[in-house]
Amino acid sequence: MKQLTMWSVVLLAACAGGESGEPGAATGAPALSATASAASIDWSRVDSAFGRRGVLQADSQVYRFGMPRGDLHVTAAGVDLRPTFALGSWLAFKAHGDGAVAMGDLVLTEAELAPVVARLQQGGVEQTAIHHHIVQESPRVLYVHIHAHGDPTAIAATVREALALTGTPQPSAPTTAAVAAAFAMDTSAVAAAFAMDTSAVTAALGHRGQVNGGVWQVNVPRREEIRSTTLVVPPSMGVGTVINFQPTGDGRAAITGDYVLLGSEVNRVIRMLNEHGIAVTSLHSHMLDEEPRLFFMHFWANANAVALARGLRAALDLTNSQGPTR
Repeated sequence: MKQLTMWSVVLLAACAGGESGEPGAATGAPALSATASAASIDWSRVDSAFGRRGVLQADSQVYRFGMPRGDLHVTAAGVDLRPTFALGSWLAFKAHGDGAVAMGDLVLTEAELAPVVARLQQGGVEQTAIHHHIVQESPRVLYVHIHAHGDPTAIAATVREALALTGTPQPSAPTTAAVAAAFAMDTSAVAAAFAMDTSAVTAALGHRGQVNGGVWQVNVPRREEIRSTTLVVPPSMGVGTVINFQPTGDGRAAITGDYVLLGSEVNRVIRMLNEHGIAVTSLHSHMLDEEPRLFFMHFWANANAVALARGLRAALDLTNSQGPTR
């Protein structure tokens, strides 16, 4: 799946995809059948409605868009945050029932919050959480988790119109050369050029990652099947533990992300992270009706990257997450 992975990196890092079609043009699209599947949805129509190009994930179930807030200059505890580190809005679709279920997370400034929420509500896109993920950041940013079920083109059009009320950068289409380079790219070569010893971090953490926009990103799914009413929610719809490393020089890295936890795991993970000098910055829910009930624990540190990876691994070992990458 290397080609799909590296194509995803180009799309997410460059916000690939061009403007095609007016925001409301897709709202009259025909309804999908009750047996909708990822293959039955014309994702090009969703791309057109959203004005961006998405990526079908490796599980072939989820179609996902990335919208990094490259317009924002945010610092936290003296670290300039890269958009792919902690400022990445996203929207994901999975075919379900008579259409698709959409979930996502929008990164907003305080001034953007009210108008965006109002526009989403007008279009039937609901909010499942509004909160902070990090601390000591300037300017203050908020994270709005969203959910909708219906015609994916109509949902995409609504989210597009809401994003138009923000400073979220418009996507720019990748050149033919960039696309060709993405498919030919060797992930080991990318890691070698990265300003962090990714081999040592991977050995300590026990899970592989990839470079995206100057950030080493790791995703660790849970072992349980997670449901939202009748929908089985794949990890790529935001229910896997996310760990991001942003190099800060001399073998150090800032880390952030969130552990996805059962209630019984929360406090033992807090204790383990604290023992390794990793601060817990937020604890909350991202969804309203998931089963089993999940809690999302965000964290922060800026220290030796390998030592932090060991601490993150020790906390992961206290959860029912999938085991280390072989």
